[in-house]
Amino acid sequence: MKWAAFIAWVLTAGGGFVLLSIWLARGGMRQQREAGNRIRPPLIMSHFLLAATGLVIWIIYLVDDKSTLAWVAFGILCVVALLGFTMFGIWLRRRQARGATAEAVSPDTPAEQHFPVSIVGLHGLLAATTLVLVLLTAAGVGGS
Repeated sequence: MKWAAFIAWVLTAGGGFVLLSIWLARGGMRQQREAGNRIRPPLIMSHFLLAATGLVIWIIYLVDDKSTLAWVAFGILCVVALLGFTMFGIWLRRRQARGATAEAVSPDTPAEQHFPVSIVGLHGLLAATTLVLVLLTAAGVGGS
């Protein structure tokens, strides 16, 4: 199960990297100073850095097989998930508002509104799967 968690985590990270790349390419770092409900750089960068840190700890766990490391990775992953849900909420509210007013994409459109729905959905599904697999592994379900 620990290897399934690793694979799910790497796939989740791949989707996240695609989303981060789109956000950066569409000027996400400049959103710090702009008004409105947007995903701000500290939020998305914290999500990214904590997810990467958790993945590194998980890799160390795979090598050392110390259950403490699995629980630390799970704790970090919980924080990453909370940040991810926060960003998803911002993205979804803005997307729903844009759909209701038929707002066209413009230069003022937040960078995250360029995210493909399919990648957002897949990233979220893989993230939830990763969270469950890491929890089950840390709890000792399925052997080590």
